[in-house]
Amino acid sequence: MQIKKNSVVSFHYTLNDPDGKLLDTSEGREAFAYIQGQSMIVPGLERQLEGKKAGDSVKAVVPAAEGYGDLDPTLVHKVPSDRFGDQTIELGMQFQAGNEDGGEMGVFTVIGVEEGLVVLNGNHPLAGVTLHFNVDIKDVRDATEEELSHGHVHGEGGHHH
Repeated sequence: MQIKKNSVVSFHYTLNDPDGKLLDTSEGREAFAYIQGQSMIVPGLERQLEGKKAGDSVKAVVPAAEGYGDLDPTLVHKVPSDRFGDQTIELGMQFQAGNEDGGEMGVFTVIGVEEGLVVLNGNHPLAGVTLHFNVDIKDVRDATEEELSHGHVHGEGGHHH
């Protein structure tokens, strides 16, 4: 059976950056399961898995724009370090931040500490990164009505109650 819209697909994967650094892997865990065509995985990977079947191995190179998006420079902010009080600020620390009108919360990662300033990045950590996926497709089946109405996979590799 080939992967098409509303197929439930389970796969094992490794994700590397262009330099070969491992970013994520399903090794040692259950296969990852998703419903094709429901925007559960990055669009570029979903597109490249269309038409594949169980047993296929796919090397998918996904440009940032089809992955976690291009880097948005407007989400990089320099903030006076005194806003953080006595807290020691280190690279990689994450903060929740809202905008002035109390709207959307975002997660900001510290990407720089300069004299009196903290540089915060509100982009997804993988924004701007070309993603290199190695995917081993384990299983392809039709989603059940219940899965489609709930918008997620049930049972193995899906969500558990």
